Amino acid sequence: LRTLRIQEEFCTRTIHGHKPHKNLNPPLSLCGANAMKTLNSTHIRRSIISLTSLVSHLTTKNPTFKLFSTQSWLKSTRGKPLMKLPKLNYPPKQPTPLFSPPPSTHQPETPNYCPTDFTTLSEILRDPTIPPGPALENALDRAGIEVNECMFLQLFNHFDSSPKPLFTLYLWAEKKEWFKFSLPVFNAVVNALGKEREFDSAWNLILDRLNSTERPNLGTFAIMIRRYSRAGMLLPAIRTYEFSTNLEIHGLGLEDNLFEILLDSLCKEGHIREASDYFYRRKGKDLNWSPSIRVYNILLNGWFRSRKLKKAERLWTEMKKEGIKPSVVTYGTLVEGLCRMRRVEMAIELIDEMKEEGIHPNVVVYNPVIDALGEAGRFKEASGMMERLLVLESGPTLSTYNSLVKGFCKAGDIAGASKILKMMIDRGFMPTPTTYNYFFRYFSKFGKIEEGLNLYTKLIESGYVADRLTYHLLVKMLCEQDRLDLALQIIQEMRTKGFDLDLATSTMLIHLFCKMHQFDEAVEWFHDMIRRGVVPQYLTYQRLCNDLAKQGMNDNAEKLRNMMVSTPYAEKLPNTYIRDGDTSHSRRKSIIAKAEEMSNIIQTCRSPRQLIKRRTPPENAVLSANQLIENISERVE
Repeated sequence: LRTLRIQEEFCTRTIHGHKPHKNLNPPLSLCGANAMKTLNSTHIRRSIISLTSLVSHLTTKNPTFKLFSTQSWLKSTRGKPLMKLPKLNYPPKQPTPLFSPPPSTHQPETPNYCPTDFTTLSEILRDPTIPPGPALENALDRAGIEVNECMFLQLFNHFDSSPKPLFTLYLWAEKKEWFKFSLPVFNAVVNALGKEREFDSAWNLILDRLNSTERPNLGTFAIMIRRYSRAGMLLPAIRTYEFSTNLEIHGLGLEDNLFEILLDSLCKEGHIREASDYFYRRKGKDLNWSPSIRVYNILLNGWFRSRKLKKAERLWTEMKKEGIKPSVVTYGTLVEGLCRMRRVEMAIELIDEMKEEGIHPNVVVYNPVIDALGEAGRFKEASGMMERLLVLESGPTLSTYNSLVKGFCKAGDIAGASKILKMMIDRGFMPTPTTYNYFFRYFSKFGKIEEGLNLYTKLIESGYVADRLTYHLLVKMLCEQDRLDLALQIIQEMRTKGFDLDLATSTMLIHLFCKMHQFDEAVEWFHDMIRRGVVPQYLTYQRLCNDLAKQGMNDNAEKLRNMMVSTPYAEKLPNTYIRDGDTSHSRRKSIIAKAEEMSNIIQTCRSPRQLIKRRTPPENAVLSANQLIENISERVE
């Protein structure tokens, strides 16, 4: 408290033009006079000081502790929190995996490749003048670099949003004498292709390997099932499961839970009805099959995620009638589902019920209640639940404190969130990027650029590194405030730290280029998205085309149309992309056709989530995937 008072007094005297007392240490560099003048209130000013003080307190308390990477190129001096950012040319750090790999994927603990080779390959893959295919293979031949398993996995983590260059890299490596098949690398290729819905290419890889000595495992098919479910292609997901169970392959115990993976994938993507129907069909066909409690937990979670309380209650009653004994995970699923539907009182009653059944609630059961109370701004009750957790042997977890931080930030109480942050640090819990992302969400929501960048810079200087969501929130905040220069510098930092640009980040930047009338740059970024295999949204294409037409930049508009015609989603909507320009008659026909198509979709879809899934996968892609799966058995034979 004394430290905070000293910092507050320093800032107050500085803002009013008084010379600070000689015994007062200056506050954090990013809380200088210019920065503090932008704050709207004394309350927020104190909160920002407290928050950044906690960061310093953490690293001072444990100087050897560093969660992530090293210095940022965002340098600051006293009174000048935002400055020109120097260019960096240091070797890339070993990037953290951006997604949880399948169980079969493992990465060597100690990288065994040359960082210079990694940098060279990264520059080749990122070069916008080298399209995937023969041109990229020629560039790789000229580099003459042998890629081992460790380097492959790091490249896939580094360019996880660029499937086309990665696929070309893998096909090129397969032709070399030094290439050694690696199942983790193979699954990473399949995952990258499935992520961008290049299912035909993924199946070609899988089928070519089925008859070889080094075959895919069930983890490979688990990836395909999850990617099909994510794309809303339910029938191919189910057929993939049925096909994989007929193969004589094994994979780290996945034989028993591949069915659970299928149900879980369908439920998480909002297809609980299809998952439930498939469950009961199997149950009806195989009378000797006894579903595990995990299967029921997945279905319960699916109904709650779809906000179908009556369906969940019906399944719960069915479980009791059949004598299925619920586990603590079952009660945790019920509690979390009720809290998600804002039935916190019912969730608390359920906790008392499970105690009567002799099942002791753990932190997994209490965390959703604390999270829901925090979301609702009921912080006194959340603190009461926290007291219950303190009695347990396990006690609160990092997730518990993160829930409270999220609640305070959502309520706009940065001071309260900072107190929770200090509490968790004092109790030995080190904040993660997820913890600080709640603060960045607040800054992004209210457009507090100065405060957001101040916190970001202080974190980096203290030894942290941001994750993908942190960069996304910063870029979003800067784009919404038309700060193109800072957004580009954050993106440069993002790439330097090993994060590839995804669809959302690229889209925000292109829209900002259009808003700033920098159309040449917008077209270049648009082209780079397609080169990397990231399909732009139709609204982005439409806006860019309209702006180019208004500016009389017909050559760029034609170039844009040619790009979109070459994408696999160009025929999604009728008359969407035409070379001759839109006439009034064709525009009317296009609007009518789109309205009719949307009407048919609305009549057949059962939920708004299904409408989202119908937005992107085209009918021809679904038919192509179905036809491909039907021919799999013939090719295997």
